[in-house]
Amino acid sequence: MVRAGRGLAVLALLFNAATWGVSWWPFRSLMQLGLHPLWATTLVFAAAVLVFSFWQPSAWRHLLASPSLWVIALASGATNAAFNWGVTIGEVARVVLLFYLMPLWAMLLAWWLLGERPHAGIGLRLLLSVGGAAVVLLGDGDGPARGLSLADGLGVLGGMTFALNNVMLRRATDRPESSRALAMFVGGCVTCLGVAASGSSGALGLAEPMHWPPEPALGWLLPVAGLSLLFMLSNLALQYGASRLSANVTAVVMPTEVLFASCSALWIAGEPWSPALMLGGAMILAATLLAAWQDRA
Repeated sequence: MVRAGRGLAVLALLFNAATWGVSWWPFRSLMQLGLHPLWATTLVFAAAVLVFSFWQPSAWRHLLASPSLWVIALASGATNAAFNWGVTIGEVARVVLLFYLMPLWAMLLAWWLLGERPHAGIGLRLLLSVGGAAVVLLGDGDGPARGLSLADGLGVLGGMTFALNNVMLRRATDRPESSRALAMFVGGCVTCLGVAASGSSGALGLAEPMHWPPEPALGWLLPVAGLSLLFMLSNLALQYGASRLSANVTAVVMPTEVLFASCSALWIAGEPWSPALMLGGAMILAATLLAAWQDRA
């Protein structure tokens, strides 16, 4: 019975990883219909907030009374804005790999916010993470001349804010699970709305300005509704799996998102992996797995 429950928890985490790994596809499809990924994310999480508010209305009381949950909301919102925008406009595998520099940021944030001092084995993880990122960014045919694209920066930023989100979730374990979930939904809605409105009004000074959402039409409203349901289920699956498995097991399962993302991008969009991307990706994922192994020891 325990083994069955553990297997279900792993499947829940795999469902979450698969959802995020292939999310670039519907967001790109919506962008082709005139709906920028930030506006799509805003609408997706607005619907999630509405449904969750009817389902768990008491969660609002805890959210409004807990400053730590406000930080989670901001971090979660920034994560969704950066990740969804990045994988829509950039190379999927590259953005997702840079996102998975997350263990590096999590270690630094845990040292600062939780007082968890780095141990001797942390140096290898740092070298693998930073070295892998350097190979991914500079190791393709263009080298340093290519520079850091907007999508690359969004991938790195998304990993940083996701690390902050996870560290703050550990600090807020005394808060109800429903209020933590609501904080993440509210953050996804409000933060993406702020960035999308700024970008659409020209305040961000982007080379390719965002456009305001098109006229309502079933062609994009129905996919947004489906995405909202999918992300709600994905979030609940993450909380179910992560709360029933050790942190090191979770850290091993979650990077399967890279596999889902890279395979779907190759199959659907024809985005091949270069040798540099494979080498850098292996180094970044090795740092993630090493983190899980060292945390267990």
